[in-house]
Amino acid sequence: MIKFTKVAVATAAALTLVACGDDNNDSVTVVATPVEYQVTLSNLTNGQPISPPALILHNSSALWTIGSPASNALELLAESGDSSLLQSSSLVTSVAVSAVPVLPGETSTVTISHGDLVSYLSFASMLGNSNDAFTGLNKIDLSSFAINDSVKYSTLAYDAGTEANTESAETVPGPAGGGEAYNPQRDDNNNFVAMHAGIISADDGLSSSVLTYQQKFDNPVMSVTITRIK
Repeated sequence: MIKFTKVAVATAAALTLVACGDDNNDSVTVVATPVEYQVTLSNLTNGQPISPPALILHNSSALWTIGSPASNALELLAESGDSSLLQSSSLVTSVAVSAVPVLPGETSTVTISHGDLVSYLSFASMLGNSNDAFTGLNKIDLSSFAINDSVKYSTLAYDAGTEANTESAETVPGPAGGGEAYNPQRDDNNNFVAMHAGIISADDGLSSSVLTYQQKFDNPVMSVTITRIK
């Protein structure tokens, strides 16, 4: 009787494949390829502090889909800037988060690495003076990136569709409002991710708004450069 036994061996450094012939044994070692990316993020707005960008490396899925409901992780980030659920997502292979928010006109540089090649990079950040506006990059393909390759993106503003855009002091967590950062109850009638229509503000007649023309923004809201450095 011939028995077939499946053996799975995982190591962080290498995967060894053994081929058996009639007269000899040959082994081929496939060595992991560590990668490191430097990501430079610039805030292009005049009055929107952007929460510490949360960068993730992953091999599947997208952080959001236009026209579909936001995940709980995206809801938490878009309403409060808290990326903890996003960082602990099952799709994440590596994560790096900026130490501080990116203030208007400022730039932050974040380095993210992994012990082997990965397929995608994504990031998301909240626009602080809003109800649930966020920006980011979604599933950027890195599979063909060589060392010193660099690419530049301009990011747009999205509406998570989880909170009504009242712009009130009670619901805007940024410095212009100082209100509640997150509420699990979804009170936006749309309940899906969409392009953000922009801040209305009290200056333009929204009676509930604590915001002014200073917090208005146009697209793009960030400039992002990704460089593979290892």
